[in-house]
Amino acid sequence: QVQLVESGGGLVQPGGSLRLSCAASGSIFRIYAMGWYRQTPGKQRELVSVIISGGDTNYADSVKDRFTISRDNAKNTVYLQMNSLKPEDTAVYYCNANLKEGGTRPISDYWGQGTQVTVSS
Repeated sequence: QVQLVESGGGLVQPGGSLRLSCAASGSIFRIYAMGWYRQTPGKQRELVSVIISGGDTNYADSVKDRFTISRDNAKNTVYLQMNSLKPEDTAVYYCNANLKEGGTRPISDYWGQGTQVTVSS
């Protein structure tokens, strides 16, 4: 069974930085993409950033030039470095992995439990 475990959320002042981490574990055959989404109450979950197995990345316009996604393939871990944080970045951040488990199960999406990021003075 695949698990995604996130860490690194918390409270930070505007202009500050945080680094989120997400480690995937379990019977993983191959990870095709990993990424971060965020959600605030009453709104749909939105894509923040994604990195595919070849290393290409994509960012939401609202976080470009402030956030950086990276990945350690050997550790099945994805990171999100968040700089120049703004109050509007406040949300629950969810890790996502598009992967195939060992055996005959199809390629599927898996989600972490979410980590709260609060940007406030």
